[in-house]
Amino acid sequence: MNATQEMLSPVSAGTPAPDFALPAIDGSGTIALQDFRGRSPLFLALFIGLWCPFCRRSIAEMAGTEPALKEQGVETLCVVATPPENARLYFKYRPTRLRLAADPGLTTHRAYGLPKPEATPELMHALETTRINPDGSLPEPLPVEQAAEAINKLDGYVANETDQADLQRQWPQLKGQFLIDRAGVVRWANVECSEGLSGLGKFPSRDEILTAARALSS
Repeated sequence: MNATQEMLSPVSAGTPAPDFALPAIDGSGTIALQDFRGRSPLFLALFIGLWCPFCRRSIAEMAGTEPALKEQGVETLCVVATPPENARLYFKYRPTRLRLAADPGLTTHRAYGLPKPEATPELMHALETTRINPDGSLPEPLPVEQAAEAINKLDGYVANETDQADLQRQWPQLKGQFLIDRAGVVRWANVECSEGLSGLGKFPSRDEILTAARALSS
């Protein structure tokens, strides 16, 4: 998809997973890839800031999938691209059992090669003409900006100053998910919009994730 191409090449299956060490959102020090190496596989989900309604919805969805992954011996880590204190405020009122780490500078996204497209006139036009309904919660697909506004309204979410600053720095960064084995090798990867802009905001289904996890032990 020409509108979302960048020089970055996402980390693919069979490639060693880049190391990271990020502040834990619950305040318990840092969370690093090294914590899992040799101990358990890891499902790593890289999100952008909490200004992104699709990310917030996907994090909530992951909370329902995490126990099933754990049954298969797979740990889960969601990386949210906002300062730790902003994330702590959000999750104080929307508690989750998920392990969460903060990466406001998108260092992990860059390390894993997730594209950040250039906001060209062509991309802006494509965003205006592409209709999405990522999780099926809207009555019908809407243009991207309208879809985001509609989900914010459904969720009763009002962005704060940190969210606004995150948006300005991050947009239009894409998201991705990686399944990493005990040896620290990526075994499955999913990058947002790999099939085109119609995939904006989509998150892998529970079945897709669990199927990939089962393949680790096959």
